[in-house]
Amino acid sequence: MAFNKNKRRQRIKRGIRKKISGTDSRPRLSVYKSNTGIYVQLVNDLEGHTLVSASSKELGAKQNINVSISKEVGKKLAEKAVADGHTEIVFDRSGYLYHGNVKALADGAREGGLKF
Repeated sequence: MAFNKNKRRQRIKRGIRKKISGTDSRPRLSVYKSNTGIYVQLVNDLEGHTLVSASSKELGAKQNINVSISKEVGKKLAEKAVADGHTEIVFDRSGYLYHGNVKALADGAREGGLKF
């Protein structure tokens, strides 16, 4: 069987999603990243609604993402979430390693006032 890192990430993601779920009081912060952008959203899994979202495209980042852009996306999401009344969240890294851009995004969200 050939190694495929996307299949591996999807398998890890399923394992993570079995254990965590977002509610209205503690929504799930879901992360998706590609080579050109990073996207995050707060999700209420009980109702299937996205409460708040942010991305590197909103910030006008046209080049590939880096740690500083990821941190700014985290701060932008935290700013929107606090304005919407959400401070406690559950972090869902979606199978990505907690390193580099994902860690910078989480640090930016913490600096913005989110607790997880």
